[in-house]
Amino acid sequence: MSDTPVTLVEDDPATLQLDLRAVQEVLARQKRVENLVHRQDMPRHELVENLVHKQHLNELKHRLGLMSSARIARILEALPQDDGLLVWELIGSERGEEILNELSDAVRETLAGSQPYQRRPIMLNAFELNNGRLRQIPIENRGDLAATRPIWVDLIAPSQLERQWVEEIFGLVLPETDDLTDLEESARFYIEDNGEVHLHSDFLLDREGESRNVPVAFIIHQNLLFSVRGEELPVFRLQRLRARIQPGYVSEGRDVLLDLYAADVEYSADALEDVYAELEAVGKKVLSPNVTDDVAAVILADIAKEEDLNGRIRRNVLDTRRALSFLMRGRILAPDQHEDARQILRDIESLDGHTAFIFGKINFLMDATVGFININQNKIIKIFSVASVALLPPTLIASIYGMNFQAMPELNWDYGYPFAIGVMIVSVALPLWYFRKKGWLR
Repeated sequence: MSDTPVTLVEDDPATLQLDLRAVQEVLARQKRVENLVHRQDMPRHELVENLVHKQHLNELKHRLGLMSSARIARILEALPQDDGLLVWELIGSERGEEILNELSDAVRETLAGSQPYQRRPIMLNAFELNNGRLRQIPIENRGDLAATRPIWVDLIAPSQLERQWVEEIFGLVLPETDDLTDLEESARFYIEDNGEVHLHSDFLLDREGESRNVPVAFIIHQNLLFSVRGEELPVFRLQRLRARIQPGYVSEGRDVLLDLYAADVEYSADALEDVYAELEAVGKKVLSPNVTDDVAAVILADIAKEEDLNGRIRRNVLDTRRALSFLMRGRILAPDQHEDARQILRDIESLDGHTAFIFGKINFLMDATVGFININQNKIIKIFSVASVALLPPTLIASIYGMNFQAMPELNWDYGYPFAIGVMIVSVALPLWYFRKKGWLR
């Protein structure tokens, strides 16, 4: 921010100058009114000043809300420092990160530490080799990253500024995290003309009540591994822990990539064990003596959840197999890394049999549960069937007596109606007794 307003130059200088002039007029009008209020001797002096101040700030905030982030950044750079800080306080936190990325370094440093906006923590991790172990280097600014000699740079939902640091220092173009799920299958694994290797793989995320596959982009550039993803994953935490405590665990970026795939297979195997345990608990419910419709509904929901997780595990290991096959076919791996990749593929083959078995078990439990539901429904239908058969004779008797024939002497008999009712009761009792004797009614 400069000490005096300056003339701005942008693709659309006319509208930019109009916006700048509008912001300057609001700020100048606020200062004039505040000076006037200060010189006046009036009651409730502070209340009047606060009302005027609030009115101008609301007007300025409304104008800023209509502008793009790039335009606000140019205006902040043109305003004097005090005015720039006042405008910055009116910007919502949801737009602060985007506007900071558009500012020059000097203005960014001035505004980033001011209130109310606090810059989010850097989600960029750089790892160097130190005595055969991975060592994480704290990254706070561009200079910290430029001073490292990493074998792995890991980015978690990076901002535009962090992406710019990596691209400028290492000379590559990082994929957007929002585009990781929009790639065609044929574009998931490829090699650039400059030798860069690009891989887009899915990694399993299994949390309580939630399971999904998270896309991750990998780039191998000059034996350095770059990974970009939208959120933290257990596999990456496990890899960082192992590489930090075990000397010689990795020696370059391709080792890190293979170990990430191996850890993902292990994580999938652990998730399969959890599916086994859950299905055992579901099996005990299915094989219990009494499975009501409410219990069956809960069982079906549990089975559906485990089936979804098993399907995600199968898809995850399939994607890992494709990535490893691409690395081996592309002659990207060293001979010892080829053997590591083959071992991971053998582990994946062993998981295929487990996922197939689980699908069979799920189908059995599903069929058994649906069978119990059908039994419960048949019991209800059976009750109505027995009631219908039992009521046929009394219905026939009532129909006959409803015809009012003169040839029926019991019509004039004092006990004619009690006699007819008694015949009806006997006609109901006899079929029920017969059904129970035959074992058809329980």
